[in-house]
Amino acid sequence: MNTKSQNSNMLLAFLTLLGIIAVVALVGFFMLRKGPEIVQGQADVNEYRVSSKVPGRILEFRVREGQTVKAGDTLALLEAPDVQAKLEQARAAEAAAQAQNEKALKGVRQEKIQSAYETWQKARAGAVIAEKSYKRVKNLYEQGVMSAQKLDEVTAQRDAALATERAAKSQYDMAVNGSEREDKAAAAALVERAKGAVAEVQSYIAETYLIAQSDGEVSEIFPKVGELVGTGAPIMNVAMMDEMWVSFNVREDLLKGLNVGTEFEAYAPALDRNIRLKVYYMKDLGTYAAWKATKTTGQFDLKTFEVKASPLEKVEGLRPGMSVILEK
Repeated sequence: MNTKSQNSNMLLAFLTLLGIIAVVALVGFFMLRKGPEIVQGQADVNEYRVSSKVPGRILEFRVREGQTVKAGDTLALLEAPDVQAKLEQARAAEAAAQAQNEKALKGVRQEKIQSAYETWQKARAGAVIAEKSYKRVKNLYEQGVMSAQKLDEVTAQRDAALATERAAKSQYDMAVNGSEREDKAAAAALVERAKGAVAEVQSYIAETYLIAQSDGEVSEIFPKVGELVGTGAPIMNVAMMDEMWVSFNVREDLLKGLNVGTEFEAYAPALDRNIRLKVYYMKDLGTYAAWKATKTTGQFDLKTFEVKASPLEKVEGLRPGMSVILEK
């Protein structure tokens, strides 16, 4: 009887041990079973930087951080007195060039033309008298009355009078015709050059009005009103909220199913909802982002890839910097 009771107790103890071992095995199986890999990404957005070509002082901001703007909106005004002074100089140079051009086109004043004409007529009259004197002396010379020396003197006087008449005629023609064609072209070119200088300075003045190039949201403003900013210095950033995307850093052994053009769902904790994304960009991050194997056998180095995906539709409430979770 005692032997039978002992055998029963041993059997019960053995079954109890087997039960405990089974429970421990099941708990270990469920606890040690590998769960899904979590890849955390971040929402981001394209931005453009607003700056000016000219140095100046911030006169006024027309927007504030977080404000939505449309393309063409005025964002800020700069004060640039140096540029205004250059504009006045350029306009003065343009006026001078225009006056010079009008003078070239108009030609010589009427008074000078009349003076040249009178000089020509005087020289012409002198040439006529010299010609008559020459003919008389020549006839007398041929008759033997006048000496050869006298004929030479009269001939020289006639030739000089004719040359004077031709020179006076040239001066008159020059006065009537006005400036040479080359002079007129040069004067016109100076006017165009002056106009170009004015247009250039006006373009700089236009740069004192900072204009939004596309729709977006002012994400950050750097200087304060009254501060000086240099050429090309960043003044503010504008985020183009319609161009939202999500970036993930994914180890290459988790890239299965993530190819350019692949669509997938990810969870946005801040919105407590899933969003559908489409991969449009993949690139390895280089050796500095590689995962190194800890064993010399059976494992290998794994690189990390940057994967960018854009929402298939506009996600209300999704903001740059929000986390997006992908389970692999």
